[in-house]
Amino acid sequence: MSKIKQFLPIILLIALALIWGSSFILMKNALKVYSASQVATMRMFFSFLFLLPLTIRNFHKVPVKFLLLITLVGLLGNGLPAILFANAQTKLSSSTAGVLNSLTPLFTLIVGVAFFKQHFSSTKITGIVIGMVGAIVLIVFKGNGSVETNYQYGSYIFLATICYAWSVNLIKNYLHELPAIAISATALLFIGPAYGYYLFAHTDFIYKTMHEVGAGQALGFVLLLALFGTAISLVLFNKLVQITTPVYAASVTYLIPIVAMFWGFIDGEPISYIQLIGLVGILLGVYLANKNYTKS
Repeated sequence: MSKIKQFLPIILLIALALIWGSSFILMKNALKVYSASQVATMRMFFSFLFLLPLTIRNFHKVPVKFLLLITLVGLLGNGLPAILFANAQTKLSSSTAGVLNSLTPLFTLIVGVAFFKQHFSSTKITGIVIGMVGAIVLIVFKGNGSVETNYQYGSYIFLATICYAWSVNLIKNYLHELPAIAISATALLFIGPAYGYYLFAHTDFIYKTMHEVGAGQALGFVLLLALFGTAISLVLFNKLVQITTPVYAASVTYLIPIVAMFWGFIDGEPISYIQLIGLVGILLGVYLANKNYTKS
């Protein structure tokens, strides 16, 4: 038992990297049948259903005065990014999306400094600049090395990571006294049903599921995305934070793009040296921006 406890942080870290790194290829395959709005709303609605038992169990731990803020956290941390990533991947490869997702820690720092009085050092500035240059390289160039013309799709992921950054900072500054599992479970309480209503009432989801070729497989991909990519991963990440430190938990950022690029390669997506340069730039920037984070 002690050995399992000793290696539990590593096990959780690897599990999260595999889950979140695989989310992008799942979205890509789901988009072969369903629209971006359908994939996003399906993900949130099914995640809500998977988390519902935890929501019922932990709802009493959340004071009423925090419900609106937690709903905002759920919208910024899950609802809006789900829509933005799904739309981005209608044009971007899953590997590129996975790498650009690594901008989250950089934007988390920027938002923390600009709006929550977090300390800023020259090393962090250097990290942000390098990371942004790496991201620009990925947005400007395609996997085959040619110039990308659909810049707006990369900007969707920029916006998604900014949403993540606001969500993290709101939790850190206003919800830090609440149990993490209660926040995670309650975050989709209102968003999930709203997305579900849109899915069933305003899209052809039911028709596609019943009649489109490959719909059953695509639905399976979304269910996996909702169950593992959102519901289970929230529980695992909260556990990782509890038994280690935020800095250790944040190191999953370095592993996610590697997993995403691996799945992209398996799926036949071209990976050029330019993409690798962009990846190195982002990861180096994340490292510098978070260096000595606890001492800042």
